[in-house]
Amino acid sequence: MSAFRNKWIIRFVGCCAICQLPGVRTPASAAEVKRLYVEPFTTKPGLEQKLRSDVIAELRKFSSVSIVESQSDADAILDGGGEIWLRGYRSLNPRSGRLPSAGTPVYGGFLSVELRNTRGETYWSYLATPESDSEGVSEELAKRIARHVVEALDRGEASPQTIVSPGPPTVLKGAGATFPYPVYAKWLTNYRRSHPNLKITYDPIGSENGVRRLLGGEVDFGASDSPEAIRQIAPNEEGKYLLFPSVVGAVVPIVNLPGLSGDISFTPEALAGIYLGSIRKWNDPVLKQANRGLPLPDLEIVVVHRADGSGTSYAWTDFLSKTVPEWKAQVGSALAPAWPVGRMAQGNEGVAALVKELGGSIGYVEFIYALQHHLSIGKVRNAKGQFIGASLESIRVAADRAMIGDEFKASLVNAPGAGAYPITSLTWLVVPSQIADEGKRHAMTDFLRWMLGPGQLQAAALGYGPLPKDLVSREEAAIGKIH
Repeated sequence: MSAFRNKWIIRFVGCCAICQLPGVRTPASAAEVKRLYVEPFTTKPGLEQKLRSDVIAELRKFSSVSIVESQSDADAILDGGGEIWLRGYRSLNPRSGRLPSAGTPVYGGFLSVELRNTRGETYWSYLATPESDSEGVSEELAKRIARHVVEALDRGEASPQTIVSPGPPTVLKGAGATFPYPVYAKWLTNYRRSHPNLKITYDPIGSENGVRRLLGGEVDFGASDSPEAIRQIAPNEEGKYLLFPSVVGAVVPIVNLPGLSGDISFTPEALAGIYLGSIRKWNDPVLKQANRGLPLPDLEIVVVHRADGSGTSYAWTDFLSKTVPEWKAQVGSALAPAWPVGRMAQGNEGVAALVKELGGSIGYVEFIYALQHHLSIGKVRNAKGQFIGASLESIRVAADRAMIGDEFKASLVNAPGAGAYPITSLTWLVVPSQIADEGKRHAMTDFLRWMLGPGQLQAAALGYGPLPKDLVSREEAAIGKIH
């Protein structure tokens, strides 16, 4: 990751959970927040004041909250980070059929925020992407953020109090999926602040490698974006492990088409054809039919896929298997499918970096990786026939439609709801049902409870959807199965 992205992720850990400004009463819920301080946002030099001033200007239009100039005067703090970048130019002659190098500038961007109390505990978080691509991206992001902040205050979102737990010195090691790594890195940093004697680490090496390490006793928990990871790797061991969904995320197609001015749309058949090798050029009739008016070039498609056994690949191929019979017959869904074509890259970060490097390329990554690398994100046709882009709202629609059984195994791809993003997936922590070491057992169960409480409130800032409330309740009960 770049220095900016590292700084951006770290920025969201908030202040120490045990610190509090002297003399300031911490509201029990966001409904009690009347005075709000907006911190400077983490972004490119020169943009932080623009984003912050736009957000403050929008918040001041609402009478329910006042903006203060100092943290010491605030009931709550809003902070975050984001970026705005030039995506390309829209041709002044859209009928030219060529990708423009000049014309009307087209912008992309995002703004991600957290609303915290004065102890650093999160009430609410959100990630906004613009619906338009004009020069007014900053103002549009500010309007969306301000509206959602005020709605969160009106709903009275409660902040679960973080209990400071010294506990005995304990080490927990985890490994697995790169799909949820940004939110896991944030969680572990925040959790350690209130559990100073716990050393908890996570190695993002891919779902398959992480589960293999767990099976080999090298780590204390694994992580996978496939609910079938244990069954596929070691079917005889499946009954010894429990699955705990952690967040909901989206796998998105990413493209590098220099000068592309609009969002490209994909049918499932187009994505399958590209990854089967039967669609080889960007101006193929199948792609042009779904992108009327978008000047697609006569350019070879460079296919990029994961090199490692990956839950992101599982979600991608699960979607194609459920929507395209040809894909199901020839490839199917798997952590490490037999890819017919393509170049390989390691992890979500590796796929994003390679697509950014190679003109004419296409890949697939978790949503936040695409934003962090400033890549064009494709829309995908859902079960209702709509071309939908990934967002917190479209992810939530898919999650709310899911039927999740007692073992918490469920596929969210191609969800039936209008507005649902079709390549949505749960991601799971994989935990042994028997943990002999009492200290590790206590640490593991305590972290799981924290993940289902304060952790859920922090996920949206990184583009992950929180779990449905009924699922959280059932998971909390399932923690008692760990002995």
